[in-house]
Amino acid sequence: MTEMQIDRRQDLWTRVRPRGGRGDRSPLSMWFFDIDRVLLLLALLMIAIGLLAVAAASPASAVRYSGDKLHYPPLYYFWRQVMWVAVSLPVMFVVSMLPVAAARRMALVGAGLFLVLLALAPFIGVEHNGARRWISVGIAEFQPSEFLKPCFIVAIAWLLSLRAKEPDLPVLPISAAATALVACLLMLQPDFGQTIIFTVIWMALLMIAGTPLRVLGGLVAAAPVGLGAAYLFYDTARIRIDAFLFRGDEGAAIDHYQTDMAYATLTSGGLTGTGPGGGIMKFRLPEAHTDYIFSVIGEEFGLIACGVIALLFLALVVRVFVKLLDEPDPFLLLAAAGLATQFGVQALVSMAVNTGIAPSKGMTLPFISYGGSSMIALSIGMGLLLAFTRRNPFLTRSPYIVRWSGQ
Repeated sequence: MTEMQIDRRQDLWTRVRPRGGRGDRSPLSMWFFDIDRVLLLLALLMIAIGLLAVAAASPASAVRYSGDKLHYPPLYYFWRQVMWVAVSLPVMFVVSMLPVAAARRMALVGAGLFLVLLALAPFIGVEHNGARRWISVGIAEFQPSEFLKPCFIVAIAWLLSLRAKEPDLPVLPISAAATALVACLLMLQPDFGQTIIFTVIWMALLMIAGTPLRVLGGLVAAAPVGLGAAYLFYDTARIRIDAFLFRGDEGAAIDHYQTDMAYATLTSGGLTGTGPGGGIMKFRLPEAHTDYIFSVIGEEFGLIACGVIALLFLALVVRVFVKLLDEPDPFLLLAAAGLATQFGVQALVSMAVNTGIAPSKGMTLPFISYGGSSMIALSIGMGLLLAFTRRNPFLTRSPYIVRWSGQ
């Protein structure tokens, strides 16, 4: 069904539906009844959990990052996160109200803009912990890669969906070149974790788009070769891998301190945790409010709470993929599936690092970790996901629509 046909059906339904109550067709009521309220509830629930988790981690981070002259109050990072959430929620709601064409256009423009900023970050960016991933805009700093992620997914989804109209269009080489460009720019920062995320999402989109198995098999076979090349020629990857695999070396042992301490903090609270504010191990944990917030949750709220959070991310991904089972539009299918994959993969990597299954990558837990760039970018991604999964539950039930469509 074309967008013009959908618009004509919606226009007809506007004229034949009764006014008042659920028949009200104001923009706000249309958004409320068309939106996937389960997805929205999951997002809001994770944001609420994130505020609680940042409040628990804030005292440890405030102590660690207070300088000689500046002493942060215990809830410094919590109140800043409240501010970022207050900014992010309206962004998510506004983006979710956009028509599909407008949301796609916004993402394509954003992909171009943030790709340029990503290329500039190593040269004009602000350095933190030996990496230049942030660009200062005076009152705040933002990370272009975080904003590029949802826009990149929509752009690749749009590109791959063109094959349905133009089978001879070389979408695979073009998407591969775009992904390789992003990966090279990320490694210049350096940001090995985000490089993996972008690559995995691209391969997932290829799989969903129906790429031949021989091509997918070749890409999977090339993955160990790429990892080996990164180990040999990319210092950041070699340091992370050595620190994860070889504990005997003194330098590797120092680099491995973060994941060891994260695991110790995660398991110190047992099943039910020490209770809010009762954690002690978190004060020895670097980046307690960002990369290792999952460990703080484990210490103060217990492993059961960690399991609930993992189930929430699983529910989000499953919900999206179940809704897409009958989606006829290839672009909506790819874009929504790609955005859901982003949330799932990023959460999986973050939790794997905190549990010691994967080497440290500097990966935040979506909606839960502290961060302005992360929260706003994730809200844009969730807004796009809500926009691409919107459904009108009454659209196909009206006899007027059935007669008009000739069925």
